[in-house]
Amino acid sequence: MADFVFNVALGRTAELYHRVKTGDPAGSSLIIAALATSGLESDAVLRDKDSLADLVSGTTNEVPTGNGYARKTLAASDLNAVAPDDTNDRLDLDIPDQTWTSVLAASGGWSKLVICYRPASSSTDAQIIPLTCHDFVITPDGTDIVAQIAATGFFRATPL
Repeated sequence: MADFVFNVALGRTAELYHRVKTGDPAGSSLIIAALATSGLESDAVLRDKDSLADLVSGTTNEVPTGNGYARKTLAASDLNAVAPDDTNDRLDLDIPDQTWTSVLAASGGWSKLVICYRPASSSTDAQIIPLTCHDFVITPDGTDIVAQIAATGFFRATPL
């Protein structure tokens, strides 16, 4: 489950996930970005960021691309159908486990994974909406990095 949901995505995460799953708009996707350990702002500061560009505009940085790291893109075919759990009165959203291959130590330490909504393949970072943030502390050493998503998913919506 998410360590937190970004304020801009409160009440919207399930709908934006559903939009990717149904291809509305075509080319929409979820993006997974890793945040670097160095310069990482507090969760209280991060949760107020409204776009991926905002997220990395302060002292927080994305892990540098290369050395085995690149953002992951999840399209409709990668996602499960949105199916409410009527028995437990909730909605769990899941994504597949993610693997980055042979990530070198030169990429630096990782602290968090951010799941974002990208409305189109041509969207800029200023148009990408951060949805959830997950603690993911790891120091690359040249081996594969696997983000194992909990069996219950990356996000849960429940009634108040």
